Amino acid sequence: MGSHGGWGQSKEFLDLVKSIGEARSKAEEDRIVLREIETLKRRIIEPDIPKRKMKEYIIRLVYVEMLGHDASFGYIHAVKMTHDDSLLLKRTGYLAVTLFLNDDHDLIILIVNTIQKDLKSDNYLVVCAALNAVCKLINEETIPAVLPQVVELLGHPKEAVRKKAIMALHRFHQRSPSSVTHLLSNFRKRLCDNDPGVMGATLCPLFDLITVDVNSYKDLVISLVSILKQVAERRLPKTYDYHQMPAPFIQIKLLKILALLGSGDKQASENMFTVVGDIFRKGDSTSNIGNAVLYECICCVASIYPNPKLLEAAADVISRFLKSDSHNLKYMGIDSLSRLIKTNPEIAEQHQLAVIDCLEDPDDTLKRKTFELLYKMTKSSNVEVIVDRMIDYMISINDNHYKTEIASRCVELAEQFAPSNQWFIQTMNKVFEHAGDLVNSKVAHNLMRLIAEGFGEDDDAADSQLRSSAVESYLRILGEPKLPSVFLQVICWVLGEYGTADRKFSASYIIGKLCDVAEAHSNDDIVKAYAVTAMMKVFAFEIAAGRKVDMLPECQSLVEELSASHSTDLQQRAYELQTVIGIDANAAKNILPADASCEEIEIDKDLPFLNEYVQQALEKGAQPYVTENERSGVLNISNFGSQEQQEAMSHSLRFEAYELPKPQVPSMPPVTLTASTEVVPVNDPYPIEMLHDPLSTSTQDTGSAELKLRLEGVQKKWGRPVYSTPPLPPVVPASHNTTENGIRQHDVAGPAPSKTHDVSYDSRKPKVEIPPEKQKLAASLFGGSSKTEKKPSTTSKVARTSSNAAEKSQAKSSLGSSEKALEKALPSQPLPDLLDLGEPTVTSATPSVDPFKQLEGLLDFSATSSLNSGEADETKMPDFMALYGETLTSGQSSSPADPPLTRGNDVDLLEGFSAATNISSLGASVTIQQIQPQKGPSLKDALEKDALVRQMGVTPSTQNPNLFKDLLG
Repeated sequence: MGSHGGWGQSKEFLDLVKSIGEARSKAEEDRIVLREIETLKRRIIEPDIPKRKMKEYIIRLVYVEMLGHDASFGYIHAVKMTHDDSLLLKRTGYLAVTLFLNDDHDLIILIVNTIQKDLKSDNYLVVCAALNAVCKLINEETIPAVLPQVVELLGHPKEAVRKKAIMALHRFHQRSPSSVTHLLSNFRKRLCDNDPGVMGATLCPLFDLITVDVNSYKDLVISLVSILKQVAERRLPKTYDYHQMPAPFIQIKLLKILALLGSGDKQASENMFTVVGDIFRKGDSTSNIGNAVLYECICCVASIYPNPKLLEAAADVISRFLKSDSHNLKYMGIDSLSRLIKTNPEIAEQHQLAVIDCLEDPDDTLKRKTFELLYKMTKSSNVEVIVDRMIDYMISINDNHYKTEIASRCVELAEQFAPSNQWFIQTMNKVFEHAGDLVNSKVAHNLMRLIAEGFGEDDDAADSQLRSSAVESYLRILGEPKLPSVFLQVICWVLGEYGTADRKFSASYIIGKLCDVAEAHSNDDIVKAYAVTAMMKVFAFEIAAGRKVDMLPECQSLVEELSASHSTDLQQRAYELQTVIGIDANAAKNILPADASCEEIEIDKDLPFLNEYVQQALEKGAQPYVTENERSGVLNISNFGSQEQQEAMSHSLRFEAYELPKPQVPSMPPVTLTASTEVVPVNDPYPIEMLHDPLSTSTQDTGSAELKLRLEGVQKKWGRPVYSTPPLPPVVPASHNTTENGIRQHDVAGPAPSKTHDVSYDSRKPKVEIPPEKQKLAASLFGGSSKTEKKPSTTSKVARTSSNAAEKSQAKSSLGSSEKALEKALPSQPLPDLLDLGEPTVTSATPSVDPFKQLEGLLDFSATSSLNSGEADETKMPDFMALYGETLTSGQSSSPADPPLTRGNDVDLLEGFSAATNISSLGASVTIQQIQPQKGPSLKDALEKDALVRQMGVTPSTQNPNLFKDLLG
């Protein structure tokens, strides 16, 4: 600053920095900064300030803002400095603006024009400064203003400009992916740039794109492998070396991308084996950056298709990590080991002593990472040792967040690999006792469910033994002080359900214990509620068994106290307990059956017992019930004449289009409805498509050309020229099933044989005899079968549930495929124009059809479709339910247990409806021969009646409330 003159003012800035650095407290620093703010406010508004002084003021404002104070009074001056012609001042202004403003600030609009001008500058330093500002300040609304200039800069002769242009496009994709979807091919082209810096910058947006859609970039595997090979062979300039490693950050990003592309793809992985092996051999483990590249290689090997040689090389690197004295390298070794055990479980046994040392290390971070490794390698043979270690560690820490995580993992492992019922109950008791209320409430409900359902398959003896051991252990634990609330709820529930089941404990003893729990926790209404309900169950079970139970004095006083409680819930439970005590055995057995907590309660939502009451009310003139669909406006075609319903719906917000005025229909004398073979025409003064047709809303939203303008690809005549999204190709219904996720499925190889390594922890240290306790612990953790085992009994109910879901899914799939085949087999004939008024036909994506024809097709559940080429006049609309079933079938995953609709299936469903609309507009039709049922009212006659009544101006729902009941048969 002194070289530019004005040494006095520069000295003020240096004194400011010095005084802030020497400040002894935050208050003293704030006083200095506030004094500087007052000085800047006074000087920055002076007229005719020299540019060099304004530049220093802006820098001092940056310093003030950096210390956490408000410098917004000078933002506008920084924006003005970006307009200066001087390169030094312009770059200072851009730097200050990017630090001061965010992309939603009001001043952003003032610098967009400046950025546009600077992007076209001949000085590449000005262009680079503008591109830096673009990455920080341009938001979704202003992207179209600068996008054309940024795209042109991808071909700039300077590599620094091309690199920053790639970064700007990447930022645009992060903020608004739809704005640059037509420019994604530029990332592929820049991957072949002559400058390694531009290529390295291109890897970042490619990584984001591949993470979202792997299959679209499978063809880049060979190119990326070639680039990685050139980097590993040191073909890049020396300027890209870092600690004698050739472009390590480019190598790391390439390995991350290859791990994504090779996951589950054997062919793509085979192209990577050689180059990854070369990196393993050339890796330098003496520097941090070399270890980082080796660690990324291990992550890549764990993700791609397994290869024995690469797994062996990864095991060697992990061994070096674990033998290091650095905690960071040990952490990396444990993390790498946890990744590789999914592919080769035997690799952990080679480093068992190192894992035990990490488990006993005083470094808490390393110990937690080791517990994550043990969690992943748990099996039936070592679950007791691992869970006991986890519980001991959970007791020793004070971090509630991590204590909650450890508790949930202990519960999960105990449920999956419990060797015995007694051990499971004891483990759960320890978790609830020491983790307290940190345990999720779902864990408590799962424990109660497991005790109620039992572990054995139809083994009543094992279930009874489990419940008896739970009751005994809970009665023992009740004597301990300060039990958590969630645990007490579980105890009360189990004692109420199974406290007297095996007759080891009397009912009076159980009731006394429950009274003690309620009195000891008088401030916890939830625990008291559980205790009162448990006592009520015990009384009901004893009364149902014919045994008389005397009310204990403490129980009587508790009930009297709760009857006058301020809590209505406790009052109700107390009154219910008093009522249960006075009922007979048969009633007690019906209201509270023994061991019925897992029985499902079936509820008939139609409430058929109210049909007679509803019929009487209708006969007395009551209004008919309006369904939820009609209330929300989904099926309001038949309700246009109901004035009362329209008035009722007018009091809430409505989002559909305004209705057209109703024509005046002269009153007509009553006409006797007689059966006829012809449908009575309805005189509608307006075409059907002008009315609100809810049955065609799905087609209007997806592809209607009448109600929605398609502006994709249309050049704007006013305002700035912008890029718009190109029109999408026409939707074609899927006709072939593809493999899941577009990846060919291969059989995953089993655990690869690995070379036995020296288990000596550090060869540089003198040999130390391993203590027998550590040897015993290693045998407990790593001994036994290496295959992951689970108790079949714990998952039997889940298996039965998943099998039922699979059967339902297969039934839906077969139904949808049969309907799809039928639609393909039916002949295509043009649809008759029901509204042909002699005017020129306008091609529309939404077919004009009579909604009552659609209603007839949807309500005729007994209709069967057949090939009838002779009766071309009886054309009906395509079956929308069959189309929906077809889309569901095509959108199902390959696994029968998976849900039928996944993330992408919503798009498939919309594409199915759009495809059906396109087919209908082209004149394709489906001929369906409907077979009328032999019994019940005729649907055709009912529709004739409804049409005639509508012509008379009488609403069907008010004239005949049972019309739709007749239609439905």
